Amino acid sequence: MAAATPGYQGGMSNITLTYFDFSASRGEECRIALRLAGLAFTDRRVGRAEWATLKPTTPWGSMPLLEVDGRVIAQSNAILTWIGTGRGLHPQDLWEAARHQAVMEAVEEFRHRFNPAFRESDPEKKKAAREEAVATLIPTWGAYFEAQLGDGPFLGGSTIGVADVKLYILGRWFKSGVLDHVPSTVWSGFPKLEAHYAAVSAAV
Repeated sequence: MAAATPGYQGGMSNITLTYFDFSASRGEECRIALRLAGLAFTDRRVGRAEWATLKPTTPWGSMPLLEVDGRVIAQSNAILTWIGTGRGLHPQDLWEAARHQAVMEAVEEFRHRFNPAFRESDPEKKKAAREEAVATLIPTWGAYFEAQLGDGPFLGGSTIGVADVKLYILGRWFKSGVLDHVPSTVWSGFPKLEAHYAAVSAAV
């Protein structure tokens, strides 16, 4: 399924984002960022069968994919950086840009560490792994993320950026309540993260 999303193209004649028809994780980060940037794009959503055929043709065997005038890049952080740079959604200052990039990389590292608990299929092992993550992994990383927010509400103070969108999607995943044995209140002990989530929600 593909749908054209209106917006200012900024000189780009053809932009296509490809990901599963899933309103969370890496693809949704990029969709939101494209809309914030005012970039018109085709939102191409593929099913599992189509992905099996598409996967061998991709740069890294993964999605999301961003195609701009026939050129393709993958990896969500690279896509987000491209979207944000020069469009007011990623810092121009090199140090600040690197700090925002570090937050995006940290979100990916957290996902990697949480992945065993997410993918566990045995009911008892899944319960134990997720309860352990709630007790240790999530609080530890919540504190890491909170420390990056400063006076907030965004990483850049009053200005939203693509790194904020990525952190927001992680929080939205937890707050959705769709993860068994992971309370939707896991961010509640972090007031800056809660304020950040609310601010990004209002902006997107």
